[in-house]
Amino acid sequence: MDFKNHAPPQLTVEAEAQLQEGINLVLSRWASLQMAVANEWGGRGSHQKSQELSERIFSFFTQSKEQVYIDDLEEILDEFMLSDFNTEVGDGSIEEVAEKMMIMHEQCTEGNFESINELKRTNPGNSAVTYSRQAASDDEDEDDDVENDKVGDDSSDMAVDASEVHGQKDMMVDEPRTNDGAETEDGWTVVSSRRKNGRRN
Repeated sequence: MDFKNHAPPQLTVEAEAQLQEGINLVLSRWASLQMAVANEWGGRGSHQKSQELSERIFSFFTQSKEQVYIDDLEEILDEFMLSDFNTEVGDGSIEEVAEKMMIMHEQCTEGNFESINELKRTNPGNSAVTYSRQAASDDEDEDDDVENDKVGDDSSDMAVDASEVHGQKDMMVDEPRTNDGAETEDGWTVVSSRRKNGRRN
């Protein structure tokens, strides 16, 4: 087999910078990774680990002596999530993230940065962590549909689940009661215990 025909095209300095930024943008929108980072599933260094993933992917594209394949990228993403975050991702997002990055890489080799520029324009600035913590607005959902960005759509699905959980937490907390206790000089309110009211647990 002649590897000269299969060597990846070299990227210009500008294309490398654009690709690095594109990789970071895609990873910042990957809900599975962002949830793992936000919840520190990889320990205290979870944020640093996500940056290492970005660097590993960039090296995969720029340092490879042979043609790069999507299967290899999927394997890198899958192994990273398993080994660094103890997370098995089974929602199909690994394949979607890998496909998006392969398309970006191919376009960068041609000097076409449109998909990366589109990500920059539609980047809400708060990444997928926002989606996992609060419900996505209709505008963000429309942006994702227009862009056909399934990674964003998965993030939106996560938003519904996460907001329901947060809503349940809010329901479990007792609302503050007024006139239940006397306020002291320093602003604190003294509240009588439930046992004084005759209740027992």
